[in-house]
Amino acid sequence: MKEFIKTLKSCGYDAHFVKTKEEALKLSKTYIKANQSVGFGGSESVKEIGLFDFLVNKKDITLYNQYEAGISMLENIKRRREGLLSDIFVASTNAITKDGKLVNADGSGNRVAALSYGPTNVLLIVGVNKIVEDLESGFKRVMETAATKNINRINNKAIEMGKEPKYNHDNIANKFSWIKADDEKERIIIILVDEDLGY
Repeated sequence: MKEFIKTLKSCGYDAHFVKTKEEALKLSKTYIKANQSVGFGGSESVKEIGLFDFLVNKKDITLYNQYEAGISMLENIKRRREGLLSDIFVASTNAITKDGKLVNADGSGNRVAALSYGPTNVLLIVGVNKIVEDLESGFKRVMETAATKNINRINNKAIEMGKEPKYNHDNIANKFSWIKADDEKERIIIILVDEDLGY
């Protein structure tokens, strides 16, 4: 794993490897400073290590939480846009190749946009299950694993709420990106966790 972290650093990322979710949360907290604005890209990995709950309950930051219950769609869109100009944007990646490429797909595109440009920093929480061999494997993982599991999760939630399931591969994976490296050194922070996280 040391060689992989070296590869990620050579791509311009501020890369770290930790063994557990607890270590990942502890390290993540060091990047969240008082008075920062924080965007959130929607991530099961971020939730699984406890970082999302930490952000929601941290009173000295401005969190642009588009997932807050009860907000209107207009407010949801506003917060997603605000997240693109935040001090730090918190998310994960759908796949990461062995030579350091970040491979992602989005429905609306706010997460793939933030990865490329906008927020001062981007903090990615990444489980080892997301490491793939190459770019082709990355896009395969995006569609067959990440998108499929997200579709099932969102549609099942809709059914539980008595709503019609409406998501499929055509509307959950509209916008794609792959990032070869970052010219702004250490803008993207990667915390690689030696556990399976997210989709």
